This record gives sequence, C-alpha cells and structure tokens, in this order.
Amino acid sequence: MSRAAVIGEATAVQGFALAGAVVCPAEDQDEAAAAWRSLPPDIVVVVLTARAAAWLGGMLQGRDVLPVVMRP
Repeated sequence: MSRAAVIGEATAVQGFALAGAVVCPAEDQDEAAAAWRSLPPDIVVVVLTARAAAWLGGMLQGRDVLPVVMRP
C-alpha cells in the first residue's frame, strides 16, 4: 500500500497524522534533510511546508515521489 508523508514545522504538519500520513516535524534544514532521507520506501507523495521545500531544494530530485508544497 502506498502512503503519504508530510515534512515541515510541527505546528503546520501535526494534524496530517489524523489522516494517516507519516508526519515528520522539521524545524530546520538539518531536520528536514534527515526526514527526507529516512522516508519509508512506500511513500509516494510528500507534502512540504514552504520552508521545508526551500530547505530541501535540490534534494527533491532523484526520488520516485511526488513533492507537493503547501501554500503559506
């Protein structure tokens, strides 16, 4: 089964757990990068806060997932 994950500031991502998403709170670039690298292989969609997307930048390429950025 495929799943979705959410990476970003805790206050912006916690609610997604109620929908069954894998929630990865990240308050800085290092935490966001660690979350991205540790995503389980069954993740197909990753929702990112605007900050997390900026922190991850070029890391979003080269992986078979669909990154989606939240609007601020």
